[in-house]
Amino acid sequence: MTCLLAKERDRADLRLTMGGMKMSQLTSLFEPQAVAVIGASNKAGKLGHTVIRNLIECGYPGRIYPVNPGAQTVLGYPAYPSIEAVPGPVDLAVIVIPAPGVVEVARRCGEKGVRYLVVITAGFKEIGSEGSKRERDLAAVCQRYGMGLVGPNCLGIIDTHTPLNVTFAPRMPRRGNIAFFSQSGALGAAILDWSVAVDLGFSRFVSLGNKAGLDEVDFIAAAATDPKTEVILCYLENISDGARFVHTAREVTREKPIIVIKSGVSQAGARAASSHTGALAGSDVAYETAFRQCGVFRAESMEELFDLALAFAGQPLPRGKRVAVVTNAGGPGILASDAIELNGLEMARFTKETTEGLRASLPPEASIYNPVDVLGDAMPERYAVALEYVARDANVDSILVLLTPQAGTMPEETARLMIETHRRYPDKVMAAALMGGETVERATVALKQAGIPAYFAPERAVAAVAGLTRYAGFRRGAARRQDGLTFAGLKPETVEEVFRKVRQDRRVILLGHEAAAVVEAYGVPCAATRLATGPEEAVAAAHTVGFPVVLKVASPQIVHKTDVGGVKVGLKTPEAVYRGYLDILESVHRHLPQAEVYGVEVQRMMPPGIELIVGVTRDLQFGPLLMFGLGGIYVDLLRDVSFRLTHGLSREEVKEMV
Repeated sequence: MTCLLAKERDRADLRLTMGGMKMSQLTSLFEPQAVAVIGASNKAGKLGHTVIRNLIECGYPGRIYPVNPGAQTVLGYPAYPSIEAVPGPVDLAVIVIPAPGVVEVARRCGEKGVRYLVVITAGFKEIGSEGSKRERDLAAVCQRYGMGLVGPNCLGIIDTHTPLNVTFAPRMPRRGNIAFFSQSGALGAAILDWSVAVDLGFSRFVSLGNKAGLDEVDFIAAAATDPKTEVILCYLENISDGARFVHTAREVTREKPIIVIKSGVSQAGARAASSHTGALAGSDVAYETAFRQCGVFRAESMEELFDLALAFAGQPLPRGKRVAVVTNAGGPGILASDAIELNGLEMARFTKETTEGLRASLPPEASIYNPVDVLGDAMPERYAVALEYVARDANVDSILVLLTPQAGTMPEETARLMIETHRRYPDKVMAAALMGGETVERATVALKQAGIPAYFAPERAVAAVAGLTRYAGFRRGAARRQDGLTFAGLKPETVEEVFRKVRQDRRVILLGHEAAAVVEAYGVPCAATRLATGPEEAVAAAHTVGFPVVLKVASPQIVHKTDVGGVKVGLKTPEAVYRGYLDILESVHRHLPQAEVYGVEVQRMMPPGIELIVGVTRDLQFGPLLMFGLGGIYVDLLRDVSFRLTHGLSREEVKEMV
């Protein structure tokens, strides 16, 4: 009870508010005062050795407690036989013992008052039913004692600014402002190793593992209030709580970008994800909709994920879509221009002052219009002049600099002048494509270190600028958007009565007249509809709803009514309605003699217009998913539809769907 109260005080102290929503910083997890490594080892090659060695070598400033009943010391630190024997309080315990002993050790940690567990050990739900039970028991222990749980079956966590490294990864990334949360530990280890080679810095890294406790939403929320994090990246195989993810991400993306790569898109990928971490693969349409609706960027590849991260980590948000290109080669300039248009951006139109300044400063052969071609023999000073005029132009929101190594090209000096220009105009986005190998390598590194994203190909640079531009547009729209729709005059009791009768009939679908009653009860106008069980009743219903009318067979077994002659349209007289009723029953009986027919629906025929479809399905992860689009016989052919989650749907988003 004592540790549970302490945990609640910790949570209360660490919650901050963003956009009206409280978010926990998980401070005791990422900045612990004391760390115990349970299973620490002196033997090189064992996980317990690698984890505690990484903790020591990263320069962690807090107290380190190796726990190993068979050792007096571990890597020079006094070892303790159990967590109970540790002399002081412990914020974070890292468990690297065999799976059968994990639950009992977790219980002892709870009794000790440990606030967070990182369970690196595998052997839980990813191995089947036995592991699933063990994982449920572990989660129950953590819940009982109020301990936050990372994992199990994970690589561990890193905070480069604490510094803290309790992983078995081979490399510690450099400090940066990108938080990366990965559901794959192996992929995370590869990314950490790669980041050192490309000089990419992280603020935090978390291997999510099986997500039996804390999940991606918890870490996204914590990164939102972390002043050292500017960009949030995620590799996800599934999302544990879709509604909670959308609610949190919608708030976080108003302040910081979230970029996600979601695997398990194909049927084979979904099966692999399920066997990998026990994930339940949801509808990819729902994932795509959820990400778009709450402002999350979905990367299609790991390359795109980190291309976007580079841009977001160092650049401002552009004011608009207008891009200027400065290049020393015509071909790459054309490629960039094509990519700008394909990505929904615009080629900037320079002011008269800019074109006149460029004409006076550049050689006669140079192109002074967008793209600006400073020619293949351009020295750094020529680039600097062109960039100065372009950067000060009010019609330019973003600048793309292209460089190919030619005779006389000086990439490093050109990069230095680009950095100086960007410092003078920090409100303009600047990105580069240095198209070469070893010749441009040092210039590329210099640009990245200065916060200017540099890529090999123009298309990648343009895609990154497009990402910044889309996010800027989302931020502006989010500031105007009012969440939630309210309605008045609803009649839920009418709907309840309709559903009661349908359930009595043991049906799972509504007939047309029942659907009309439901939507009318919720304030949606629709064509007047009546159910008739005989030709005379049909004629009377036609007089009630008003001529002309449409007749439709009412049967739960018949979805496509026209295929069996179950529809008559444009009936203007009582005689036509009488004959139409009989014709429909005869045709339906001939085509589907076993179908259960409730009668014929008589509906007021509406004037010609565009036929639309509105539908809803309940997604496994995200809940109700709304569809709107072109209806009728073309819905399956053209699939001209749009989707939104109903959770938090705003009037502006409804208009966007239409």
